[in-house]
Amino acid sequence: MRGLLDAVMSLGHGLELPQVLHGIVEAAVTLTDAEYGALGIVGDGGTLSEFLPVGMSEELTARIGRTPCGRGILGELIRNPAPLRLTDLNRHPRSYGFPAHHPPMRTFLGVPVRVREEVFGNLYLTEKRGGAAFDADDEAVLTTLSIAAGVAIDNARMYHESRRRERWLQALGEITRSLLSGTDADEALKLIAERAREVADADGAVVVHDGEDAAGTAPGDGPSVVVPLPSGPGACGALRLHRRPGRPPFDDTEVKLISGFADQAAIALELAQRRAESEELAVLHDRDRIARDLHDLAIQRLFATGMTLQSATRLIDRPEAAERVGRAVDDLDTTIQIIRSTIFGLRTAGDGRGGGPSLRRGMAEAVQAATRTLGFAPALRIEGPADTDVPGELAEQVLAVAVEALSNAARHARARRVDVALTVDASSATLTVTDDGVGVGSAPRRGGLANMRCRAELHGGHLAVETPEGGGTRIVWSVPLPD
Repeated sequence: MRGLLDAVMSLGHGLELPQVLHGIVEAAVTLTDAEYGALGIVGDGGTLSEFLPVGMSEELTARIGRTPCGRGILGELIRNPAPLRLTDLNRHPRSYGFPAHHPPMRTFLGVPVRVREEVFGNLYLTEKRGGAAFDADDEAVLTTLSIAAGVAIDNARMYHESRRRERWLQALGEITRSLLSGTDADEALKLIAERAREVADADGAVVVHDGEDAAGTAPGDGPSVVVPLPSGPGACGALRLHRRPGRPPFDDTEVKLISGFADQAAIALELAQRRAESEELAVLHDRDRIARDLHDLAIQRLFATGMTLQSATRLIDRPEAAERVGRAVDDLDTTIQIIRSTIFGLRTAGDGRGGGPSLRRGMAEAVQAATRTLGFAPALRIEGPADTDVPGELAEQVLAVAVEALSNAARHARARRVDVALTVDASSATLTVTDDGVGVGSAPRRGGLANMRCRAELHGGHLAVETPEGGGTRIVWSVPLPD
């Protein structure tokens, strides 16, 4: 009786379900002096979903192979959940026999374990030491232990479920923080799959989103669960979790938690997307405002200044001074064209019509890079829908030619001024690079021109090399735009 009391007290101290279950079997074996014991957990369909043995080595268990599923004597307790005591289980009409490598067993004692009036599983004991049979006292002890075990299992399950809910909430919090920090959708879906796999104790996870697998591993044909990742009125994807063959299936509580996690993760995805769209819209509004200010304020003031200077030239007596003012007016005209090009870029950037990286940005970066080798900043002017009407492959060619022309000017022209102009109209894209250097003549520069000509001809275009008035070199590279 003292041993039974100690066993009951020890069961009440445990909260981790695996340790509680193992402790129940250990206590049952000790109290009844049995050589072998096991706890079979009853799953859906009236079969054993888990089987926890005590008394066999891991090596012997591995040699036996597949764990029992509830046939024979073990299934008898599932069908009739009442204590069963046998002096020779092999003589019972329900006896199913033993698999290869299984130790011989004769005496048997089994009792059901109930949790809140529902059968959780069964305790199985075999081979009472000394060759005796299990008696009524053993049955009474095991029945009492099973009642205490039911309470301990219930407490452990509630604790386990509470911890499990906490882990799901932590995973959801991590995903939400990741999305709010700017993680893109694909990375977020991978994170959803990985955290779901970890918390659900699964062996693989797959997230299917918009018809494509975003992340996943498929360990085989074991237990699995699939829940939707909803978005608005319909489903935009699904989360599937797998376990290896032989592992326990996902129970109803797990499915509810996984489904709730997927629902909340989908909401977080949608909110993050809405937030990104709102931020993008704010940027576009800001671009429109800047474009309006540039057009209504900066351009008009520059234009007025140019008109004032132009009218002032008539009052200047010295020709060299009038020439300088004229050049300043020309520079103002160029500046106005640059600002207008910038305004167009602000109004078209980010609308998604170009389908690729910004050609305007690429040209600006190429000019900025050339500043280091030239020793001064080239002037850049872009006119027309460069980001929207020039396809990605052709835009790469434009950038390559611009880089080549600027490189040639830096290495060979000895120029003090370089002007870069890209003009895009309904039918063509034309890149013009003009310098005030020594002109074309050296072989290395001619080699670079050959590369540019080849790029133009591959796209049905042409290259022209001219000498502008006053000296230097003007490279005109033009290709037609696709219909």
